[in-house]
Amino acid sequence: MLFAQLLTVVLVLLAVFQLALVFGAPLGHFAWGGQHRVLPAGLRAGSLVAVVIYGVIALIAWDRARIIDVFPDAFAEVAMWVIFAYFVLGTVMNAISRSKPERYTMTPVTIVLAVLSFLIAMGYDQVMAVG
Repeated sequence: MLFAQLLTVVLVLLAVFQLALVFGAPLGHFAWGGQHRVLPAGLRAGSLVAVVIYGVIALIAWDRARIIDVFPDAFAEVAMWVIFAYFVLGTVMNAISRSKPERYTMTPVTIVLAVLSFLIAMGYDQVMAVG
């Protein structure tokens, strides 16, 4: 349960960051390749989609950890491995970003998300049924 909770905390923080970008905060150098301080409309839409994706990821993680029961177990297990791969890819993409702020900030964040996703995918975070 702890890993899913930690993953959710990081995702909530990222969602707040993405929403700030949506509303025009001059933080674009930390995201989307870092080419814009204030994101153009298309990238703002991408940030909004990212917030939705973070919510779905948290839901799947909580299901895989057996905190909630929304999806079939097999789906949650496979989906968590896909999420792990997504964060590994995100780590690589952030690590090669031309933007130093993005590279130095988001690479460690995606590494943390990848590690937490791996632990959840492995089943180390499952709540045991009582009784």
